[in-house]
Amino acid sequence: MKATSIAPANLPFVKYMGRKDEVLRLPENASLSMNLSNLLTTTTVEFSDELEHDDILLNGEREEGEGSRGIRHLDRIRQMARINLKARVVSKNSFPTGTGLSSSSSGFAALTVAGAAAAGLKLSERELTILARQGSGSACRSIPDGFVEWKDAATDKESYAFSLYPSDYWDITDIVAIVSTAKKKIKSSTAHKLVLTSPYFQTRLYGMPEKIRKCKAALKAKNFELLGELAEKEALDLHVIFMSAGIIYLTPQSLELIKLVPEWRAEGLPVYFTLNTGQDVHLLCEKKDCDAVKEKLKNLSFVRDIIVNEPAKGARLVEGHLF
Repeated sequence: MKATSIAPANLPFVKYMGRKDEVLRLPENASLSMNLSNLLTTTTVEFSDELEHDDILLNGEREEGEGSRGIRHLDRIRQMARINLKARVVSKNSFPTGTGLSSSSSGFAALTVAGAAAAGLKLSERELTILARQGSGSACRSIPDGFVEWKDAATDKESYAFSLYPSDYWDITDIVAIVSTAKKKIKSSTAHKLVLTSPYFQTRLYGMPEKIRKCKAALKAKNFELLGELAEKEALDLHVIFMSAGIIYLTPQSLELIKLVPEWRAEGLPVYFTLNTGQDVHLLCEKKDCDAVKEKLKNLSFVRDIIVNEPAKGARLVEGHLF
């Protein structure tokens, strides 16, 4: 059987960093995010008795090796479905891959939904988030719709993601400023281990319950100023931990842009920045201010591209296949 899924990458307001279990990818902390409408992965999966080995094509490049993350995830799906068939997978992203824009979140969410359907599995949304989490932690947040919470828990079945609010809940815009398309040298999977060496990591965990509470309150009240302030502080806190663990994702262009954002606010433009595990900068604003923020970015010579996102639905099956 063949199935195709489209899944969004997601932007965490409160980030996930550090794992209490490497195999199951159980997070050290809960996280909150928003799915993004124009950072999308489309994936087609077909299990067939005519294939002698798995064939995975990601953005035109073959994923090689029996130990690849994609094949390991197919193995999880095969085990659940109790099949031994090999699979052909073709996957394409609508945005730069490996630069810190959470391509693994959309990629493994799409692979999970398409793979489960192609294998004949009938999984609930909760079960799909648990399965996606084992491929890439943040992928679990790309399964439900809109604004999503991922629960921190000590066991596999209790660490799952669910929708707090649907995609049409709030007219927030995320504008991604691409400052470089170079792939980051330290992958997120490595960063999850290195951050444990930071002297500030435990302090971050100690303050996490209050941070989650405040962020959920900002979402519930649609308090954009509070959400923006929390997102900025969380991004800076996390990158301090990165740097103290020997990880530097930010470029001079990243720093130049995040220095400009408070100046734009002082001029009367309500916009806030946040960052993932990479160099590109996310700018948060309300929909009414989107054009003004875009104009600011267009005047910056070091901004190579702009991607505008609205809150999006989660991973879903679609009719059009890639092969």
